[in-house]
Amino acid sequence: MTRATTVRAVLAAAVLLVSVLITLTMSPRLGLDLQGGTRMVLQAKDSATAKADRESTDRTLEVLRRRIDSLGVSEPTLTRSGEDRIIVELPDVQDPRKAAEVIGRTAQLSFHAVRGPGTEQEKGTAAGLTLPDEEGRLLALGQPRLTGAGVKDAGASFDAQQGAGWTVALDFHKDAGRDWTRLTGEAACHPAQDERRRVAIVLDDRVISSPQVAPSVGCNVGLPSGSTQITGSFGADEARDLALLIKGGALPLPVEIVEQRTVGPTLGAAAIDASARAALIGAAATALFITFVYRLFGALAATALAAYGVISYAALVALGVTLTLPGLAGFVLAIGMAVDANVLVFERAREEYAERSGRSLRSAMPAGFRNAWSAVADSNVTTLIAAGLLFFLGSGPVKGFGVTLAIGVLASMFSALVIARALTEIASRSRFVGDYRGVNGIARPGRVRTWLARRDPQLFRSPRRWLLISTVLIAVAGLGIVVRGVDLGVEFTGGRLVEYSTSRPVDVETARTVLAGAGFGDAEVTTAGAGDLSVRTGDLDNHEEHALRAALAEAGGDTTKVRDELIGPSLGDELRRNALIALAVAVLVQLAYLAVRFRWTFALASVAALVHDVILLVGAFAWLGRTVDGIFLAALLTVIGYSVNDSVVVFDRVRELWAKARRESVTTIANRAVLQTVPRTVNTGMGALFILAALAVLGGDSLEDFALALLIGICVGTYSSVMTAVPVALTLEKRAKTPPPARKRASGRTSGAGAKRRDPRDNGARV
Repeated sequence: MTRATTVRAVLAAAVLLVSVLITLTMSPRLGLDLQGGTRMVLQAKDSATAKADRESTDRTLEVLRRRIDSLGVSEPTLTRSGEDRIIVELPDVQDPRKAAEVIGRTAQLSFHAVRGPGTEQEKGTAAGLTLPDEEGRLLALGQPRLTGAGVKDAGASFDAQQGAGWTVALDFHKDAGRDWTRLTGEAACHPAQDERRRVAIVLDDRVISSPQVAPSVGCNVGLPSGSTQITGSFGADEARDLALLIKGGALPLPVEIVEQRTVGPTLGAAAIDASARAALIGAAATALFITFVYRLFGALAATALAAYGVISYAALVALGVTLTLPGLAGFVLAIGMAVDANVLVFERAREEYAERSGRSLRSAMPAGFRNAWSAVADSNVTTLIAAGLLFFLGSGPVKGFGVTLAIGVLASMFSALVIARALTEIASRSRFVGDYRGVNGIARPGRVRTWLARRDPQLFRSPRRWLLISTVLIAVAGLGIVVRGVDLGVEFTGGRLVEYSTSRPVDVETARTVLAGAGFGDAEVTTAGAGDLSVRTGDLDNHEEHALRAALAEAGGDTTKVRDELIGPSLGDELRRNALIALAVAVLVQLAYLAVRFRWTFALASVAALVHDVILLVGAFAWLGRTVDGIFLAALLTVIGYSVNDSVVVFDRVRELWAKARRESVTTIANRAVLQTVPRTVNTGMGALFILAALAVLGGDSLEDFALALLIGICVGTYSSVMTAVPVALTLEKRAKTPPPARKRASGRTSGAGAKRRDPRDNGARV
């Protein structure tokens, strides 16, 4: 065993050991649908500057969402109820009282000049604020010179050098920074130790810090924006909470918590068990399929995939990511898609073995990893770019999806390039494995590859034919969106929240079954309080509400309506806008990356295929009359990542073949590249389809739409990566004047088309 193989094996064992320890010792944070959580009802109040109407309540809701994101609570649900109420649902919150204290504080931050010592007689007068400082001495303060809205960033840090303890550093926006410099410059015109040389920082009518402007600051010069620190005998938690409140922003309206209770999960145990069984069956089918195709090496890849599952799950648990049922389904789906890197390597190893008859299995496997590296790296880097931008620019569920996606990509790369490589390199050194082709699974070319080599179909003799088909498909999808309309779920449109009390206990699963039979299949049911049922659904008139209550009465006996509220969308305008901005920026950055790594024609073709897939998936759901909700949003983001990944693999092969044969036409090169990547595409798609089929058939109603969206998306993405992206690229290449890509020179071998690669065991010496 070589040193590199030993290092990979040791690293894989260490990471697996840590992951197993985390899995066994730490509990996952579960979402509302799996475990329940805390529900708070906040009442917005009128302030001196704003009325508690629908618009200002929506702004307050978005500030609360930012605060909750900063608290580390993933996948929260926030909806407006009526004109001036906000319902906040926090999954798996360990300390509801602390969460209520932080998100409910108004955090009205302001900065004041100090006019001098204050007196008790001045309190409550119109002359200005008179408040005690940190030591209890009264200060007379001027009018606010700037507010917390001018703060660009805030962060807590421990100042060990100056002995100030925990401090909060502030950075202002441009205009507010000038106001801050002017305020401190005016204070610096007073002598040292004069009360008027101080600047008071007030939070919620309390002076949290009133520092003296340093003697080194000149009159009317002031302090620059980035050098401001709030000090004041803070503890670590107090400093972090203060930074969180300032950075999250001041609430446009003060809010009062009028109700707080614990709610049960939206999914019953039966639905969760059915989904878990479907996931296990699908994962097992994928492992069996990959073992059947690649024999021993397929079994080793399945072992690496199991390791991937443990590592990525441990990472999710260690980072405190909230696990919802769609998130877990996406996590299981990622196991099926993580096989992609292994399939790429095995197919490249098969090519090496077939093209160079003298090459041994021992040398074919490293060559397969080496040749597949660029496709694996580029496809995963583009996905990581999207994940990072969704995390930093998105909010709520979009931010959570970015975290889950990034963890899955990194774990899959480690699984394929470290664990699977170590296992396959050890196996390839066995004489028994090398001698028996039926055992190793690499020495035989495979049925799909053999059939394609024999038939040699010319797919792109007329690229416009495929573009016409894609255009027709887009037109049909667009027609469905226009004619049938998109059935937006309650997360997008809002709806009605009704709470019932029944004379007999009714579990969530029974209530959902009864309501689905009465025509309310999209209703979301939770337990609330002492056996009450909370039903959230879309637009519901009084006649429909009566039918819903009658359906519940069949299972629960006498049914009384306890609460009835109209609610706004949980995926509000700002969250949707942030999601679209994050997605648009991610596409543009991916476009730039692909243009640099490949060619601008390939980059535009990849984005065209991505847009094609999104329109077709939304159009399919419109024609089928399926609900477009938060679960669909997660599936759509997954399809986008899959589409780009698939296109990158195809164009990576086009680039490689074109560099070796620069005088051949790009159409011939593209046809050859597609035929060579078809086995990889088929095997990867089959791995994902096994899991999705199991989730769709066995996962129950809760995952049916999610699995259906991904089934459609993967089929459409597989088609578009070949029959849309490649024809678009060929059409653009006819107008492009860019020369063919140059072949990369590698040390130890020539760069000509017929150059032979040296066997790793050959040191190059000759006699």
